[in-house]
Order: sequence, then structure tokens, then C-alpha cells
Amino acid sequence: MSNSLFDVPALQRDLTAALQHKIDRKTKPLGALGQLEVMALQIGLIQQTLTPSLANSQFLVFAGDHGAAKVGVSAYPQEVTWQMVENFLAGGAGINVFARQSGLGLSVIDAGVAHDFGERPGLIDAKVGAGTRNYVEEAAMSAGECETAMRRGAEIVEMLAKQGCNAIGFGEMGIGNTASASLITHCLAGVPLTECIGRGTGLDDAGLQRKRGLLEKALARAGELREPLAVLAEFGGFEIAMMAGAMLAAARAGMVLLIDGFIVGSAALVASRLAPHFTDYCIFCHHSVEPGHRAQLAAMNADPLIDLRLRLGEGTGAALAYPLVLAAVNFLNEMASFESAGVSEKR
Repeated sequence: MSNSLFDVPALQRDLTAALQHKIDRKTKPLGALGQLEVMALQIGLIQQTLTPSLANSQFLVFAGDHGAAKVGVSAYPQEVTWQMVENFLAGGAGINVFARQSGLGLSVIDAGVAHDFGERPGLIDAKVGAGTRNYVEEAAMSAGECETAMRRGAEIVEMLAKQGCNAIGFGEMGIGNTASASLITHCLAGVPLTECIGRGTGLDDAGLQRKRGLLEKALARAGELREPLAVLAEFGGFEIAMMAGAMLAAARAGMVLLIDGFIVGSAALVASRLAPHFTDYCIFCHHSVEPGHRAQLAAMNADPLIDLRLRLGEGTGAALAYPLVLAAVNFLNEMASFESAGVSEKR
């Protein structure tokens, strides 16, 4: 794969003082808007302007099947992946509701679902294959398939950039993908595998023990990998690889990236290990109850916006946080300063 995808530039910080001055001169005590002020500064630096905006914001939900789902790493059967894609296309899923209420564009990407959808409005066909292989027994995908998935993700984002989009939220769907994210997180965050494994879609105690056993078997087979692309190909899903490529392209294009929970976080973790400045462009929207998400956030030095004890995925946490991101931009642009409002300052 061309290393140009990994060439994410560091943020230019020449405007830091001017942005901070503008934030501080608003009619409020210093720092009184907390994380909104941090976001306003970050988005201003990403866009290199004192008057940032969120234009044509889009949410992308990447869907893919996992071979390991067939051996019991999830509480749900594999066919739920394509059934949920149908739900997305019909407008009936959680992400549809939350995107709709904020006026966000939403597209679903078939990265590798084991189902033929045909041509459908709102569905982007970027299918690499009909699901990955079972990583308990062999690598989930080849290096070539991983590269193809990442490249196709990048191409989708490059198309959106040409349409004037400057903010992208990421979501996913794939039965078994919390297990994949657990393995990726263990390898790239360097925390014990047991601390990365949760109940996913609702495993009972017996199911959780079975999941742990299967993932330990997969890790024993593959060995302790640390190189990001090798980890991604060994244990990832087509939707996770495609998200990683899309994220890197979005950062390269100077977009604001809205990062959801644990599975989206696994793609972001891969991207952060490939491009050291990647996280400068990311807003980490929420803290998932999946135990491995804490390890991801720590590994990326991320401070999530909200904690609603979510574990749905789909990009729902990012969509719910979007109004807060918009509020950060709006207060910077619209809130009066002490001077313009004629308000006396602190003595």
C-alpha cells in the first residue's frame, strides 16, 4: 500500500494564541465552557480559521461479516448483519433516528457482508468479500484484501471531500466485531486480552467464557503481533479495515473525525499507530461500557465527550454527541465578547 495514505500532517498551530484569545474574550469566566472550549480550539486548528464551521456533515456506517461469528463469539447469528443493514436502509435503526434528528447525511457501506443487496439507494457497494475468514483457525484476510479495504474506504472519503464535506462520523455493523476489536486492542494497546473482552451484544456468563477461550486460541495460533497492518489483517473485519483507510483519508483531507465507541475505536487505534498525528483530527465522542474501550482511549490519550453507558455501536454515540460538537463551533462564532456586549470584566 502506498505510504501516502499514512502521511497525515501535524496540525499547524500558528493560530493557537488567536483562537484562545477569541475563546477567552467571550462573555463567560475563563474555561467555563470546559470541553466545548477545547473542541473549539481543536476544530479551529484543524480548519485553520478563527471562524470554523461544520459543512455537509456525513455519517458512514461500514458493515461486514466475520468468519469467527460462526464459531460462537457473539450472542447473535451472522445473518443479523445483513438484516440490520436492511434496517439501516429502511431508516429504522438507532443511528437513523439520531442522524435524522441532527440533520446529518447517512450512508451505509457494504464492506464485506455475506449477502447480495443489489443496487440500493443509500448503500455504497465496496464489498471486498463475503465476510472474513475465521481467525481462530487462519488469518481473517490477506494483506492484499486488507489493502483493498483500506483503499476503498479512502476513496469514499475523498469523494465526500469533493462534495464539500468537512466532518465525518464513523459507525459500523458486523456480528462478531467486538471480538475482532478486542484482539486488535490487545495487540496495539498492549493490555491483557482478558481486559479487552466484554459481553458484546449481550453474552451471558457461559457465552463470555466461550468468547474468551476462542480469542485466546486465536491469539495462540497467530502469536503476539504488534505491527498495525499485520494485526488488522490477522484479526480485523473488512468494515474495520475500510474504516481505518477512510479515517486516514479524512485526516489527510483536514476533516473533523467523530469517533464512536469500541469497534470504531479499534479502527482509530490502527490509524493512530500508522500515522502519529492522526488523533489531532479526532473527537472521541463517548465512552463505551465495553471494557476494552478504556484501554483504547488511554492508548490514544483521548478524553471522550460523554458517557451514557452506551454499547450499541452503529455510530450512535458519535451522532448523539454531534450537537455538542456543533455547540463548540457555534459559541466560538456567535457568542458575544465582553467588548461587543459591553459587559464589565472580572476585577
